[in-house]
Amino acid sequence: MKPIVRNLNDVYPEAQRESQLQRYRAAEVGFAEHFGELGNHRFFSAPGRTEICGNHTDHNNGKVFAASVDLDVIAVVEQTDDGFVTIKSDGFPEDKIDISDLDVHEDEKNTSAALIRGVLKGFRKSGHKIGGFRAFTTSTVLKGSGLSSSAAFEVLVGTILSHLYNKGQITPIKVAQIAQFAENEYFGKPSGLMDQMACSVGGFVAIDFKDNDIPVIENITCDFEKYGHALCIVDAKGDHADLTDEYASIAREMKEVAGFFDCETLRSLSFADIMLNINDLREKFGDRAVLRAIHFFHENERVEKVVHALKKGEFDNFLLSVKESGDSSFKYLQNIYPNSDIRHQCLSIALNIAESTLHRKGACRVHGGGFAGTIQAFVPFDILTQFKMNMEKVFGVGSCHILSIRNVGGCEVLL
Repeated sequence: MKPIVRNLNDVYPEAQRESQLQRYRAAEVGFAEHFGELGNHRFFSAPGRTEICGNHTDHNNGKVFAASVDLDVIAVVEQTDDGFVTIKSDGFPEDKIDISDLDVHEDEKNTSAALIRGVLKGFRKSGHKIGGFRAFTTSTVLKGSGLSSSAAFEVLVGTILSHLYNKGQITPIKVAQIAQFAENEYFGKPSGLMDQMACSVGGFVAIDFKDNDIPVIENITCDFEKYGHALCIVDAKGDHADLTDEYASIAREMKEVAGFFDCETLRSLSFADIMLNINDLREKFGDRAVLRAIHFFHENERVEKVVHALKKGEFDNFLLSVKESGDSSFKYLQNIYPNSDIRHQCLSIALNIAESTLHRKGACRVHGGGFAGTIQAFVPFDILTQFKMNMEKVFGVGSCHILSIRNVGGCEVLL
């Protein structure tokens, strides 16, 4: 494969190009100030992502429909021969990883250092070359927004290693798989592969994870603006502390149901299997686990409906499936608020305000992992100003973000 190298103009829309150029130049200054000099350097970028359908299905070999967005993490990078990967992220302490020590460090769990070390290990474990570099990064991917800032960072590190030491020959799919390995084994978050895949591949992607080693990826062409709608992500300002077990419980309960049939994941089963054994499953695993399994099967079908609707230009049917995905996430998957804290339900409030403002137009649903964080909405242009105003009246100025889809995943950028 050809190395994925893009001109600045191919990565960002025309309206952003001047500001993005200034951003890259500012990152050069940041590199020089932190490391004391700026020599022979290169630029890299990896986008955040938005999940459109397929909520919490990837960890059970399900189907998803997602897209990369026009928010990204960028890096100014210099190759080194000192045996260290040193990354200074703007606003955060420096991480310095010795590439001769790639064992899991328990005290690094949930840190960027763990992600870097894990990606390095993933490359080495896969038989690819690794080496030292130093980088200065800045990010516009909102943390805790469901836009996968951690996946974007992992993909960025993998893309850098691919270009510096492997002639840019590591496929986006392999970079995503290594990034997931880093997040699961080193960072300590049991995520599926969707986040990393959408960040790495870029554009609208329908992904079937029936075989995680060889996922089936289909790029879909769509322009929401053609249909008079904007994509909005609303930060409901929820508290993300101590939610790891909430996320993990979804995959765990789905796999417990699958285990009843001596299967590792639900993908090996059918909805009929659940219904034929529903009483035994309820007694053994509880109602929530059964409802989450039911969500999995219907959500897989919805991904197919979403893809079909966009291919046929049936935007109203696309919106209907997005609404159904949101309803299923609330009622059956139950990832809108943690059961341990029923007093705070910011996503429920956000969904209510969105539905009231949309008034049977557009669509809205939980975004990302859920429990706190953000909602997603497809908003008609004629009520976009009102929608943004209503949301920011409750959640603060700047809480409603109007995004565009980016057609390029992780890449080297030429200025």
